[in-house]
Amino acid sequence: MNTKEFLNAIDLMVKEKGIDKEVIFEAMELALTSAYKKNYNKPNVHVNIDKATGDIRVCSYQNVVEEIDSENNDPSTQILLEDARLIVPNINVGETIEEEVEVKDFGRVAAATAKQVVIQKIREAERNIIIDEFAEKENEMVVGTVEMEDVRNYYINLGRTQGILPKTEIIPKEEIKMGSTIKVYITKVENNSKGPLILLSRNHYGFVKRLFELEIPEINEGIVLVYGVARETGVRTKIAVASENPNIDAVGACIGEKGMRIANILKELGNEKIDIIPYDKDASKFIENALSPAKNLSVFITDDKKREALVVVDDENLSLAIGKKGLNVRLASRLTRFKLDVKTYEQASNEGINIVK
Repeated sequence: MNTKEFLNAIDLMVKEKGIDKEVIFEAMELALTSAYKKNYNKPNVHVNIDKATGDIRVCSYQNVVEEIDSENNDPSTQILLEDARLIVPNINVGETIEEEVEVKDFGRVAAATAKQVVIQKIREAERNIIIDEFAEKENEMVVGTVEMEDVRNYYINLGRTQGILPKTEIIPKEEIKMGSTIKVYITKVENNSKGPLILLSRNHYGFVKRLFELEIPEINEGIVLVYGVARETGVRTKIAVASENPNIDAVGACIGEKGMRIANILKELGNEKIDIIPYDKDASKFIENALSPAKNLSVFITDDKKREALVVVDDENLSLAIGKKGLNVRLASRLTRFKLDVKTYEQASNEGINIVK
């Protein structure tokens, strides 16, 4: 390969792989240095490539020393100061003397060594590019294509790389078809020995939050703020929203005209029920809102530091406040970050708690 073909090959790698040209030249120099050392048994050489012409220059070097240390270093890599000054008069100890080496052929072994080092360097660069790109997307939603499936996971093509969607992280009972496009939430990005590991989810509460940002322009623009999401995947989600603009109905903005906006979200979630809760700075009022659809509640903050609250309801609203298998109160507790103790007026009275209706 002549120098022009060599430079063209470098440009092609830069274009196809998206790798910095400097990284490739560095890999080539490292590869050729390693190849020369192995093929010619010369430990004190380094290779330089002219980035403009593609010319390859191999140089041997010797470290200038006051005394040859043959116990700890190869004598061939050292030169006495007095001998070095016969070549370079003003040279000092600690500096190096270089001499260009004429190399006609590296041979097949050298070429193979160079190739392996270059491949490894390019893989490392590609891996770092992917990690850098997707690290910024952690806790974000992306769209990919379902590519493969095994017993435990779906493998999602994300463009430059593949993400893993564990079957434990999908929405219960949803059917995922090979070749289909799918929205996924990136929960983890890390670099391991096998390459970039990108873990995905449709089960994470953050997935719902990103869906709302996608479907509700006011949320995406920061006009409506999301204060929290609590989710029981496939069953129910509670999301707290508010707007600092008194003219904006945060809940109405999320529902949309004729319910179109929330309908799109429900469709993506397989008709998982969603309660859109008005956030309130008053903790008692926020808890009351979060326990919807229950009504006629009395909320008392019993320990602000421990974030504990007592909720007293009438008999008619008890089952609504608690929900099937305790789901409603559990989600309300997660959303408000308060430990909620729900009692009827009669129960509270029997425990000596005086409640004024």
